[in-house]
Amino acid sequence: MTVSIVRFGGSNCDRDAARALEHLGIDAEIVWHEDGLPADTSGIVLPGGFSYGDYLRAGAMAARSPIMEAVREAAADGVPVLGVCNGAQIGCESGLTEGAFTTNESARFQCEHVYLRVERADTPWTAAYEEGEVIEVPIAHGEGRYEIDDDRLAELEAEDRILFRYCDEDGETGPDVNPNGSKHDVAGVLGDRETVAVLMPHPERATLPEIGPTDGQGILRGFETASDA
Repeated sequence: MTVSIVRFGGSNCDRDAARALEHLGIDAEIVWHEDGLPADTSGIVLPGGFSYGDYLRAGAMAARSPIMEAVREAAADGVPVLGVCNGAQIGCESGLTEGAFTTNESARFQCEHVYLRVERADTPWTAAYEEGEVIEVPIAHGEGRYEIDDDRLAELEAEDRILFRYCDEDGETGPDVNPNGSKHDVAGVLGDRETVAVLMPHPERATLPEIGPTDGQGILRGFETASDA
């Protein structure tokens, strides 16, 4: 498979994603958004960064790039799509997933390691883990607080579309271990298909053993799991 990593003006985690995927033996190609998706695209990463300087709203301008129509079409056809940090913001802004990411409750940029609780283990992105397992993955964002209407959030929870929640190392959730004030401690959600997901934490920064924990490997291996399904 070949995973296309979409680079927008201001993306800065595209090379991190490429290196992490290649470390796992997954072919990856960085694609400039104006050039469109290559014909052999079998997976898509919307990487982190500050697309268009986060003007208007984080991810709002990138979400309106013509390539995002192709991304939506690919997602509808079952191509796995993963949005990370700014890519998660773009994913929400473009309708790949519901809700929005907005300014951290602290009003500060937060860069630290956090714990995530795996809410379900039967998706491509979580098949490497057990339900309820706690993993350590870094965050780096100023607008990571997940917001959504209470009624719709209840529906997402009923539909089992919450992938990860912020927690402590024992898997307990709460305001003291929620780094940005995300509603119901949500750190990652699924789109209409289980092959589409967005999350604020950076799995590509928790993949290479020479730089720290490798708990993010399982998330990126979702591209292999989705292609084998």
